[in-house]
Amino acid sequence: MHDVPLVGGPVAVSGAAELEATPDGLRIHRLPAAARAKLPDDFIRMCELQPAGVRLALRTAATRLELDVRALRTVSVNRPPDGSDGPLPEAGRYDLVVGGVVVDSAGADAHGTVRLDQATRRAQVSEAPVATVVLNGLPGREADVQVWLPYGEVTTLVALRADAPVSPSGAVPGPRWVHHGSSISHGANADTPTGTWPVVAARRAGLDLVNLGFSGNAVLDPFTAQAIRDQAADLITLKIGINVVNHDCMRVRAFRPAVEGFLDIVRDGHPSTPLVVISPILCPMVEDCPGPTEVDPSSPDDAIIFRTLGSPEELARDKLSLRVIRQVLREVVDRRCAAGDTALTYLDGLELYGEPEWESLPMPDLLHPDDAGQRHIGERFAALLPGLLDATGGR
Repeated sequence: MHDVPLVGGPVAVSGAAELEATPDGLRIHRLPAAARAKLPDDFIRMCELQPAGVRLALRTAATRLELDVRALRTVSVNRPPDGSDGPLPEAGRYDLVVGGVVVDSAGADAHGTVRLDQATRRAQVSEAPVATVVLNGLPGREADVQVWLPYGEVTTLVALRADAPVSPSGAVPGPRWVHHGSSISHGANADTPTGTWPVVAARRAGLDLVNLGFSGNAVLDPFTAQAIRDQAADLITLKIGINVVNHDCMRVRAFRPAVEGFLDIVRDGHPSTPLVVISPILCPMVEDCPGPTEVDPSSPDDAIIFRTLGSPEELARDKLSLRVIRQVLREVVDRRCAAGDTALTYLDGLELYGEPEWESLPMPDLLHPDDAGQRHIGERFAALLPGLLDATGGR
């Protein structure tokens, strides 16, 4: 086996903002240091370290790759009603892609844990041992190869080996797509990293994805807008709303100017880049009820089901439901377009997942699509993308 350097060598790490060398290995960040200095709690610190959409790119005639990693899986603690721990998730997958086809998928056989308290948003992190992820199925001839990393595990890269020499990938990246959203954009409930909807859409449309989906943390934070502002992008999409309702963290009075301010910051760096504002997909429990949402205490031991604590009567007190969110987002986009932002457009999330999908692809936990739902959203977005680009003057 040939040792392959992960820094300063033939391997490109795509979709990451920064790589941090630590005594434990190479830590992957999806937000730059300037944004990380402003992170408010351990929950989002964990999310930005989970390499959703990040992949290794290289070229080789190998038949086998070995990737040494330190993996951290997340366990929710203090789960109602008895304060017990939630279920340990299955190992995240590493997808090996050759010629656009997934030829192998494997997980780390050892891991540490992030014990995350959803109420306080504080975490306890255990030490993660080194595990070797073995990927087979390469053709044994020169080919461009990608290894997509798990979207839901904090993954520290330790070493890479191949049974043939490795050179830089010859693949030419497509237009750069920067996407921001919530846990559904992060990848929640997809079986593999190439099954999350942004990756499905990017692979179908030939886009170079930067995924800034952060589970539970798409709440119009200015530091996220600044991170988008400060990087290259040929297309920007912002999926806004569900986390604002879930946390019950804004009213209509605060939400509308927060959206305007977020867009102002992004436009400071991208005044004419095609930009699509995407409203929430269907979620019946908060369509006409506000949050906050929480884990239902009656959830079975081996699963999680969500519920809302809000009631429709509270909407009269300026609270937000998904239906209200969609109306505000459309009004903001219409106002800005009328004021001259011709590269901005709106996509109703119900076009990605609405009533028909709820019937045919229901959400097991009542909040997140399953693997088939994730893939459907990605395929649907890729199909709608040409029309969205026409609406923004993009190509």
